[in-house]
Amino acid sequence: MDFLALYVTLKLALVATAVLMVLAAPVAYFMAFSRFRGKSFVEALIYLPMALPPTVIGFYLIMLMGPKGFVGRVWETLTGGSLLFTFLGITIASIIYSIPFAVQPMKAAFQKIDPRLLDAASILGLSKMNAFLRVIIPNSLAGIAAAAVLVFLHSIGAFGVLLMVGGSIPGETRVISIAIYEAVETMNYSAAALMALSFIPVSFLFLLLVNKLNEGVRA
Repeated sequence: MDFLALYVTLKLALVATAVLMVLAAPVAYFMAFSRFRGKSFVEALIYLPMALPPTVIGFYLIMLMGPKGFVGRVWETLTGGSLLFTFLGITIASIIYSIPFAVQPMKAAFQKIDPRLLDAASILGLSKMNAFLRVIIPNSLAGIAAAAVLVFLHSIGAFGVLLMVGGSIPGETRVISIAIYEAVETMNYSAAALMALSFIPVSFLFLLLVNKLNEGVRA
């Protein structure tokens, strides 16, 4: 068992999940309650990473974060280093790759809130920000938790996009999925089987949790 790769995997999943819970909530709120021309286009753009092959996402991230990309050049100017083949680089890749899995469940949960609660908040003089924090968030905790679980699972299972952006640097960018791939490449099937087997109970338990949370949202 590659415990260093497991550590990097869990660290990546936790960081990506925490960041996306903060970033995706206002986006989901905006998509749930706003009406504007081009909304379908924006929503399709947000969900695009769900439809694209991971290698396609990885390729464009390399173009963006590489030495000749806009983000890569700015980062190199500020820090003197590269974003590619770093933990920060695979974190950014994982966040972009998992955006739909955060926004969609939150949006669905927000839309299930009784409109009368929002009307009451407006009558009481709450601003949209206060209504979001004091009404929408507390009444959508099950949906937010489901989004967090989905992002976490999606992050620990990511492979192609992380391999392209981060390579396989032990302790830095080498995650479990890449460790399994490399073990199979070297015909170390016992190590690959052990690492692959560790995914099954964890993923199964988290999916059970998602189902329970979704049942709570429907109720």
